[in-house]
Amino acid sequence: MSVTAEKKQEIINDNAQNPGDTGSPEVQVAILTERIRNLTEHFKEHHKDNHSRRGLLMMVNQRRSLLAYLKKKDVARYNNLIQKLGLRK
Repeated sequence: MSVTAEKKQEIINDNAQNPGDTGSPEVQVAILTERIRNLTEHFKEHHKDNHSRRGLLMMVNQRRSLLAYLKKKDVARYNNLIQKLGLRK
């Protein structure tokens, strides 16, 4: 269910603004998106896992907050991230 260290490092390298950047909103949103996708697949098989469902809802809310912050600060970066991750169809 969680993201492996190699996958996480790949996500960080793809979305980092500068070398060594791990805390920018883009990186955080990309990691959360990967975790959300993994949990969504998990729920297709385990319908009654309500404890993990709560964690999923918290991650979705955290991602929404980060996206709102990024949209408020820099709309161009927000639009690029949305396109790159395939969010907001």
